[in-house]
Amino acid sequence: MSLSIPNQAKVHIALTLVAFIYGLNYTIAKDVMVQEYLTPFAFIFLRIFAGAVIFTIYHRLFIRERIDRKDVLYTLGCCLFGVVINMLCFFEGLKYTSPIHASLIMVLTPSLILVISAVVIREKVTAKKVIGLLLGLLGAGLLVTQSSSISEKVASVYGDVLVMANAFSYGLYLVLVRKLYKKYHPVTILRWIFTFGLFLVFPFGGMDAITADFSSFPISIWFSILYVLVMATSVVYLLNAYALSIALPSMVGFYVYFQPLIATAISILLGNDALNTIKILSACLLFTGVYFVNSSPRLERKTK
Repeated sequence: MSLSIPNQAKVHIALTLVAFIYGLNYTIAKDVMVQEYLTPFAFIFLRIFAGAVIFTIYHRLFIRERIDRKDVLYTLGCCLFGVVINMLCFFEGLKYTSPIHASLIMVLTPSLILVISAVVIREKVTAKKVIGLLLGLLGAGLLVTQSSSISEKVASVYGDVLVMANAFSYGLYLVLVRKLYKKYHPVTILRWIFTFGLFLVFPFGGMDAITADFSSFPISIWFSILYVLVMATSVVYLLNAYALSIALPSMVGFYVYFQPLIATAISILLGNDALNTIKILSACLLFTGVYFVNSSPRLERKTK
């Protein structure tokens, strides 16, 4: 009993850090791509390469655990949803949409996690949850229909749809990968997820990363790149892995709610974006939907 309170505190601290790191990441990552120092796919390749190197070195030095052959294909599937599809859709989408749009759409992730959990672990779906999902989809729909011109609207819709696909892929990953995190050390799984991802993403961004003119990058861009590679990749995935080894995916997904608040505040303070009536209404619908989804009874497991 005495161990439960410290473990709960550690999980909440880890997930709060994840929310802050991701909240900053919307603006920092977009700056690199808007200025066209790196293409979205090249950025993803570097991100996965950094994760693979960091987790492999740590695993070889301190863990040295092997995964069973029967779990290799399952790990590969988690790699597809948690690294490949997730990152490709997010970075390509972020290039065309705004940080506020992206962060608000990501609020749908917890609701998607509950739907996926209902299929995978048979969690009960109530009327309140259905209402919440519909409100969330309506809020996201308002976001993708507002822009100042037809060409801008097409680009924004394309970016928003990709961010939605990222949200679904990430939600599916959180539900599926928990099985592995409860069986193996998180770093063992992360090592192989990022190693598999390195080979799968190379055809998309490998050559762009290799041919990038790194010598022309100013210090500010290097700082942004290092932040994404170290903080928004290695640290975030490790913290999420730790949380998933103890808590349910729905609890981990809950902390996505804080990302729009952080991303919006930072983006506005830097003058990169602005609030308007539609965005405020969309945010209200999204958070109201979140309230309905999470106000009904759901499966929970206390930490050890």
